[in-house]
Amino acid sequence: MNKESHSPGKFFAAGAIYAAFAVYLYQPYLGSFNRWQYLLVVNPSLASLGCYVLSRRWVSSSVGSFFAGAIYGFGPFMLGLAKFHPTAGFLAATIPWLFCPAAFIPKTRWPRLWEACFSFLPFVAIIVFFQVSVQCRLFAVPRGAKLHLADFFALVAPLVAAKRGLTLVGFYHIPVAPLVMGFSMLLAARRIGVMTILAVSAVLAFCSPFLNISPIMWLTIAAMCCSILIGAGIQGLILAGFADRKWVLTIAGICGVLAIATLLLATKYFQVFVGLAAGYARVFTETGKMYTLGAVTMLVIFFLARAKLLVERRLPVRAILLCLAMGADIFFGARFIVDRLL
Repeated sequence: MNKESHSPGKFFAAGAIYAAFAVYLYQPYLGSFNRWQYLLVVNPSLASLGCYVLSRRWVSSSVGSFFAGAIYGFGPFMLGLAKFHPTAGFLAATIPWLFCPAAFIPKTRWPRLWEACFSFLPFVAIIVFFQVSVQCRLFAVPRGAKLHLADFFALVAPLVAAKRGLTLVGFYHIPVAPLVMGFSMLLAARRIGVMTILAVSAVLAFCSPFLNISPIMWLTIAAMCCSILIGAGIQGLILAGFADRKWVLTIAGICGVLAIATLLLATKYFQVFVGLAAGYARVFTETGKMYTLGAVTMLVIFFLARAKLLVERRLPVRAILLCLAMGADIFFGARFIVDRLL
């Protein structure tokens, strides 16, 4: 990474945008908040900025890092933690910061060993938090709160899952595209450490509760890893060349299939007797629109990559397209989820 990627100006600008968006989301409800609930405003801002900083270790694109932070801090999973005690969201917000010592460890005699040791910090923090909270009679997340098969519906339709009151385990709609790209880049780069952390946290999320820890909180680490992969995927889509066109077209196809599936479900719900399911139908329609927007965005990037034009001239166009599409998805999705939960 160059020195520009560590610019303090970008850091403070990202933090200001995150904080402003958090205030916008919760401003209608601030008057009825108790002292603990004010953490609901702090948590997404802190989580976003932490993920932004952490992602700079692997993502050199400022756009990619910014949206990595936004997807983690204002994604369905983090916002969905509001149905528990606000301290649960605060714990999730500290996770990216706790990974920073492992990611940015200075050169030492045994860097891999120290990196592995520091990587345990977030896992230890979760364990300590729940042990201390039990002693303080503070049950931030019920021990029995765990993932169910129905919760995975949120992976493809987070807004519908929010309306149904399910655990929001996924992301938004358009981030599916850079997530697929990010996973392909992760596998190609063979980053064993990141893959191990992601796999361990995902496995723990499906285990039975132990040490009074709700399995849902282990998913925090997996959500953070996937958010960084989304940031890396955005960078990959911006820089995609002629050789990457098949990947981009495949991702466009995935978004297209999801758009068709959700719009068909919307049609089905609209046909329910006397419009009893019209509310779900409208949410499915909005979901289909977002996937359609994602598919169109990927097709534009595909044709730009296929045209073999000068890469430098195409980069701003791609960045603007992705910023507009991702920004719209996060803006409307976060607004919908917050309004449903509060």
